[in-house]
Amino acid sequence: MAQDDVNFREGAPPAGAATGVGHEPAVRAEGPLLEQPEFWVSLAFIAFVILMVLLKLPRMISKALDKRADDIARQIEEARALREEAEAQLAQYQKKQREAEHEATEIVAHAESEAKRIAADAEKALEASIARREQLAVEKIAQAEASAVKEVRTVAIEVATEAARKVIAESLDPGKANQLVEDAIQELPRHLN
Repeated sequence: MAQDDVNFREGAPPAGAATGVGHEPAVRAEGPLLEQPEFWVSLAFIAFVILMVLLKLPRMISKALDKRADDIARQIEEARALREEAEAQLAQYQKKQREAEHEATEIVAHAESEAKRIAADAEKALEASIARREQLAVEKIAQAEASAVKEVRTVAIEVATEAARKVIAESLDPGKANQLVEDAIQELPRHLN
């Protein structure tokens, strides 16, 4: 390599170039075209552009981007549809929840009123049962009292009859006894009525 190329690459001006202020920079010495880096950069850029045009790379990139945009748009639309469906289901579940709460409130209110009605009916039935039992007890007491009075009268009549028979048998004569029996027989129909 020439010394000028080394100096140029290291940033130093080539030999013989003016470096003073106000002077024009020295023009590089031109060599064969194939040895100049600018030529190769330009050639590579032109080849790249030609390759892009020939391979329709921009169109492919555009198609890929369009496909990606379509995919994103489809995904957004699917997400929107899913969101709307989720919102509809949420609204439906909220409505069902409100209906269930309302129904539960009605059931509780009905149960409370039914419990009050049953309690009132039970209280009335208990009062009626107590009144019936009280009436039965009064009737049993009255029957027992009547039975006791009847039994006492029967015993009193038997005792009185026995005592009267003994007294009459000891103190009456037979003629007077016959007269008393006849009077009792005549009085009997009047006592039976």
